[in-house]
Amino acid sequence: MPHTSIEVSTVAAGRIRLAGDLSAPKVISVDELRALPRHEVEVTFACRVTGTRRHRFAGPLLVDVARSAEPAFDPAARKDRLRFLVSVLGRDGHHAVLSWGEIDPEFGNVGALVGVWMDGFELDDLAPHLVVPGDRCGGRHISRVAEICVWADDRLWAVDRLWERAG
Repeated sequence: MPHTSIEVSTVAAGRIRLAGDLSAPKVISVDELRALPRHEVEVTFACRVTGTRRHRFAGPLLVDVARSAEPAFDPAARKDRLRFLVSVLGRDGHHAVLSWGEIDPEFGNVGALVGVWMDGFELDDLAPHLVVPGDRCGGRHISRVAEICVWADDRLWAVDRLWERAG
C-alpha cells in the first residue's frame, strides 16, 4: 500500500523537502536543483503495461542533493555514512529507499539522479523525478518527487533492541 504524507501537500509543486537526520534541512526548488552539477543518464524501462520505454534524464545526482542538506554523519569516520538510508517520496504516495553506500561515489557509485529534464524538456510542471540507472523496470523511478529523507539506521536497531528487552 502506498505511503501518503499529509506534509507532502504543504510543499509547493516543483519543490522538494529535504528532511531527516540533517544539519540543514530545507526545501529546495527546481532552480536550485538545476544549479547543482548536471549529470545525464539514459534509462530503459521494461514496463508490463506500456512495454519498453527509453528516456534520457538530466539533473543533479541524488547524493549531491542530499549532501546539500548536510547529513548528520561523522565526517571523520569514513564508513559512518554507510549506516544511512535515503527515502524518496512522490506526490502520488510511491516511495523508494536507497542506501547511502549505494549512491556514494566512494562505495556503490550508482548514479541515481534527481531528473529535472526528460528527453530534453524541462520537468517544471511534472516536478523532479528520481531515476536509478540499472533498474530493469524502473521500480525505483519516482515521478513528482516531494520529499527526500536521509535517516541513520539507528531507529531500525532500536526497534530490534526493544524486542530483545521484551523477550
